[in-house]
Amino acid sequence: MSCVGKSQECSTRTACVSGYDDSDNDPFYDPDLDPDIPSDVEDIISQPRDSFLDLAKSDLKKFFEQESESVFYQRQLQVMFEAKYFHWITVRALSELVQEGVLVTEILPLPGSGTASGTITFYRSTAYRYWKRDAEEIVKLVSRYSESSFTYALGAHGETMFDAALPTGGFMPTGWKVRARGTTEWTETKHDLDRVFERDGVAYGAEVKNTLGYIEKEELEIKVKMCKHLGLRPLFIVRMAPKSYVNFVEEAGGFTLIFKYQLYPFGQKAFADEVRARLRLPTDSPTRIEDGTVKRLLDWHLKKLRTKGS
Repeated sequence: MSCVGKSQECSTRTACVSGYDDSDNDPFYDPDLDPDIPSDVEDIISQPRDSFLDLAKSDLKKFFEQESESVFYQRQLQVMFEAKYFHWITVRALSELVQEGVLVTEILPLPGSGTASGTITFYRSTAYRYWKRDAEEIVKLVSRYSESSFTYALGAHGETMFDAALPTGGFMPTGWKVRARGTTEWTETKHDLDRVFERDGVAYGAEVKNTLGYIEKEELEIKVKMCKHLGLRPLFIVRMAPKSYVNFVEEAGGFTLIFKYQLYPFGQKAFADEVRARLRLPTDSPTRIEDGTVKRLLDWHLKKLRTKGS
């Protein structure tokens, strides 16, 4: 269910939040471990096990039994299963299934990815012998949306979309690429905040992340610290975030607005449709952000005002 498509409004905040809504079932994994960094994968595997890992393994095993003649790459599977499992849970479940001989993993180069590793990790059923042509087609498609100019366009477009959307809820942009407010300046790092939005005398330090992966935990913590230093309320506008991130921002007095679908730039709808159809990833190119998405932020904002005034 999209939070951006005109006919697919996300009616509730919880409908767009990743699994583990029960705080008693929060996994033990350190969110600072990046599943896309090979050295971190080893640390993820060494973390204490929790009950969700076996559930993830069971779901993945059934999935690959049904998709016995298909190949999938790591980020793709993380996103496909994110409604039930954190990204790092999926990675560890895949790793254990490989160790048990249920799945086979293949690492191929990713031309023009602009990443340090420049590789893409695939998983397939042991019965799928003619996987390479399938994988090569996926590599070509992933290379297209991983190209640096396109990833830059994704980031800029996400900011532009919410620049237009938030004022419809009364949140007006008052700062861009902010490192200082009044006489107070952030000098601890070279980071800045994407935007400052204000409504009812409340100023929000906003970060917009139009990416398939989670925002890095270190960056999340720095931006929250920046907001506190500059007297701003943290606002993270992200495609998806784990509950541990949402809780961290909430404890700092802020809000996480999740929009679920990665927003492709105007004129790229055919590409977004191709990625969604071929890779089953949540990509879209809507003309505007749905009113219901902004309403979730507005409802939270007004509730906070009432609580403060009571």
